[in-house]
Amino acid sequence: MNRTDRLYALVEELRACAPRRVSARELAARYEVSVRTIERDIAALQQAGVPIFADVGRGGGYTLDKCRTLPPLNFTPAEAVAVAITLSRAGGSPYSRSARTALHKIVTAMSAADSASARELADRIRFLTPAGNDDPSSVPAVLEEAITTRRVVRLTYVDRTGVETERDVEPVTFTGSGKGWYLTAWCRMRGGRRIFRTDRVRRAALLEETAPERAAEALHDDIPTGYVVRPLEFI
Repeated sequence: MNRTDRLYALVEELRACAPRRVSARELAARYEVSVRTIERDIAALQQAGVPIFADVGRGGGYTLDKCRTLPPLNFTPAEAVAVAITLSRAGGSPYSRSARTALHKIVTAMSAADSASARELADRIRFLTPAGNDDPSSVPAVLEEAITTRRVVRLTYVDRTGVETERDVEPVTFTGSGKGWYLTAWCRMRGGRRIFRTDRVRRAALLEETAPERAAEALHDDIPTGYVVRPLEFI
């Protein structure tokens, strides 16, 4: 069994046994690998966002939260590749990191045969990107969390003239365009709404303070001619 198939099988094994804990030794014997290999596989799944919990000591082992995992999905290989193409375009977006973990969960939840076919199909897809742009900058994870939890965030920001400032802001929305991603926020230093290019954020620190509720529509009242603001359609 190759590693991809084993990772899929581990998730299904833990889902089937939940809430009972399964030891690394049991899993190693079942898949005919070393305990260390199982520990590395479990660590990789955890890093990818699979909700696997571990208890140490006698009677301990691994268990999986069924409520937070996907059952085997009926994605065709072509559908999975279509999702992968869409998520690959999330580079530089506020949720690029989450896009990677989402794709991993989708592939892990597919059947082994469909997952293998999807990988073979994906290997025939290529993207043409500018030289030197292999690792586009992405929004710091702290900005994603600030929007999600509605927390005040302290930014170190460089404006178009190269001037660097530090300011506390109340994040409200992310806006994407063909030119990149922008954070719309209430800037406490300026006492008003400001729009920050996320690729100009040098540092970001999440503060303990909860930001007051601010209507997103009130902060989008000067849209450039020829543009409209469209919310993300979630269906």
